[in-house]
Amino acid sequence: MSAGDLANSVSSNRSASSMRWGRAAREFLKTAASVSVTILGLLALTFFIGRLLPLDPVLAILGDDASQEAYERMVIKLGLDKPMWEQFITYLWNSLHFDFGMSLTSGKPVTEDILRVFPATLELATVAMILGTGLGIPLGVLAAANRDTWIDQVVRVISLIGYSAPIFWLGLLGLVVFYAGLGWVGAPGRIDIVYQYDLETRTGLYLIDSLLAGRLDIFADVFGRIVMPAAILAYGAMAYISRMTRSFMLEQLSQEYIIAAQAKGASRLSVVWGHAFPNIAVQLVTVVALSYAFLLEGAVLTETVFAWPGFGRYLTTALLRADMNAVLGCTLIVGLIFITLNLLSDVFYRIFDPRTR
Repeated sequence: MSAGDLANSVSSNRSASSMRWGRAAREFLKTAASVSVTILGLLALTFFIGRLLPLDPVLAILGDDASQEAYERMVIKLGLDKPMWEQFITYLWNSLHFDFGMSLTSGKPVTEDILRVFPATLELATVAMILGTGLGIPLGVLAAANRDTWIDQVVRVISLIGYSAPIFWLGLLGLVVFYAGLGWVGAPGRIDIVYQYDLETRTGLYLIDSLLAGRLDIFADVFGRIVMPAAILAYGAMAYISRMTRSFMLEQLSQEYIIAAQAKGASRLSVVWGHAFPNIAVQLVTVVALSYAFLLEGAVLTETVFAWPGFGRYLTTALLRADMNAVLGCTLIVGLIFITLNLLSDVFYRIFDPRTR
């Protein structure tokens, strides 16, 4: 290669590298702008919801018997005497610093309350997600591979029940049968009061904390209590994941490359798991991510039935007591969870599917 050709090659490589970095920078700025606008819209939505609801935050704090003088002092203290735009700017500033005000229910900062209750929901949702994904994906693949057979019908009926049955009814039924009747699972609640103050909470996840502490007796108690509510949540997630997996697989199994693989003598197992399934992995990333987000914010009824001291139960209590600081703080956290998991699913898209890069 001549010196001129070498110089042209180097120049071409540099140009291609610059173009790649330029595209990456534009993509990053585009994503950052989209996320920023979404968060701003979420903040605006929660702010105006708090202002439009027929609930007086001053009376919620002072009570209905408060004097006019005390009422006016509290209005000034809360900044409600200021123009709406100034209140919104203050709300934006405080929210960006995760300052959601004081909870009327606990008398503590809402952020502190959320940090206290969220690990319980995170642990419950994670166990449920592992169960739901571990069962939902194989069942969906099995149903698609045996389309219109009795196997397919059974999986579809199981999924239909998971979609249709009310969560609170399944929870109560599970308690009656497996706790009160058979004694296979632990009592409602997260941990026995005997162990509550013996466990050193390093992560806030009791299953992990009990193992780190070497307390198998506490681990057994916590596991016995989490298995039933996690199974109830997992059933709903499994129904959705199995249905979507079946739909994705049916589309892939009808493609020409599957017919070509079968014509070449590939085994049924190889065709299903080796050829078709990898091509739906990218789609399943989004399905699993959204299912996980729904589990994190949708465990309200399950936590209520099983007396689980988590995020959903905290939000329910705040709603019943008109604790708007807590309600709006929880609403914002739920929105941020969905935004974060959507971003992570986009990242996994680029990892699993080179075409998106």
